[in-house]
Amino acid sequence: MGDRTYLELSQDGGGAHKFYEVTVEGTVVSVRYGRIGASGQVQTSTFPTVQKAQAAAAKKIGEKVRKGYAPAVQGLRAPRAVTRRQVASAPSRARSVAPVLWRFRTGSAAFGIHIDEDRCWVGNQAGDVYTLSHGGEVLARYALPDGVKCLVADDFWIYAGCDDGKVYDLSSKLPFAAYDIAADVDIFWLDIHEGVLDVSDRDGGLTMIDHEDEYQWSRKSHGAHAWMVRADEHAVYHGHAGGVTAYAPDGGRELWHTPTQGAVLFGWQEDTSVYAGTARRTVQRLSKRTGAIEATYGCDDPVYSCATSPDGRHVFAGDNASSVYCFSSDGTRLWKLGTGGGSALSMQYLDGKLYMVTTDGSLVCVDASEAAIAAARSGSVPTAVDIKYSAAMPTYTPATAVTQMATVTAAPAHGVIVECVQDGSRLRVHVASAGYEPTWNVQFPRDIRQAGARYVVDALHPAAGGFYRVRGEIRRLV
Repeated sequence: MGDRTYLELSQDGGGAHKFYEVTVEGTVVSVRYGRIGASGQVQTSTFPTVQKAQAAAAKKIGEKVRKGYAPAVQGLRAPRAVTRRQVASAPSRARSVAPVLWRFRTGSAAFGIHIDEDRCWVGNQAGDVYTLSHGGEVLARYALPDGVKCLVADDFWIYAGCDDGKVYDLSSKLPFAAYDIAADVDIFWLDIHEGVLDVSDRDGGLTMIDHEDEYQWSRKSHGAHAWMVRADEHAVYHGHAGGVTAYAPDGGRELWHTPTQGAVLFGWQEDTSVYAGTARRTVQRLSKRTGAIEATYGCDDPVYSCATSPDGRHVFAGDNASSVYCFSSDGTRLWKLGTGGGSALSMQYLDGKLYMVTTDGSLVCVDASEAAIAAARSGSVPTAVDIKYSAAMPTYTPATAVTQMATVTAAPAHGVIVECVQDGSRLRVHVASAGYEPTWNVQFPRDIRQAGARYVVDALHPAAGGFYRVRGEIRRLV
């Protein structure tokens, strides 16, 4: 078994809930680390002598103890609570099937979806995130350490919230953990606005975390099981079993609360309205300013997901009986069709197509044009293309330690140098290259920060609130 040291860091009310284990067997040092209750990740190093191996292990342990880790007994502390959404999906009773253009089966139950101008993103409970072209070509795969709760976007940054309590930035060549959510928060849904992470949870709580992965504020809403959170510059909109509650962005006060027809199971937003899909077979449109219910869209079964066309002209909904609906803005039902597979757990509309991720773990692209829907209602639908994933496609995994990072000895002409700077008890990252505001912090993965270390990134972009975001690959400058 060798000489084993097991440490834990678990902060009351904080984000840390981690373990660190060092084992020395002769000249081999193994380090296992991760979230308490998980199997974690393992790194192994071999040294020329037993004495050097023991010295290296002692150094690693000392560094962790100085950061607040302490000896512990493995298994005494409970792991993070994780609720996997339990859903039922019945066959559709609709007479006709939607015109599905293509279908990609991810291999595991999936909830996460994001569609932008460039590509389609889907994440599943196996921790896989795939990107596809709008035509269905698989472009890449990201292998994350735990199941994906949801995918959210903030401008052109894409984030995946996972069951391990981390939120991974997928915008760079390699994903990295941008946020670490407190261990006592059982995450249900996420949103991000201008670098501020909004977390809704099982207990009906709402937690805000800033771009530096530091806690800002939390509130408890009027109901549990909060499956909806949406944010803009005016408010945070929190949907739960008791309806929808809006809070000021700084958490200082509740702006309004509106009971809905049944518990909220999904949420969507446009510029002036939020949309709540409910367990009592409706989607309700609420005014962002007052919370007043502006329209109700009646379905035949509980609503698992909803979305709109960009102008709000059409409202789409997916129920737990594998049907998808389209309504006009005023609530008139225009059509109902079967999905051709499972129930839609998330959806998004773009350029005449409705993209859905269903209970069987498939990403489905539906032709939502008027001509295609009319043909489908008369029984004429295209043959859906079954998209295959090639094992030759690139797979990207998070860099969880400095030793796993690519290194450079000089910054390329287009690169930007950033460096870790001690700021009291915090280790910040500032820009060292000329032409940037040197006092601004950089949103940077905590797991790879080291005092005095310098890194090269492909690009930095300023964000509202006075900080920089990384764009492109992160490499260590040595």
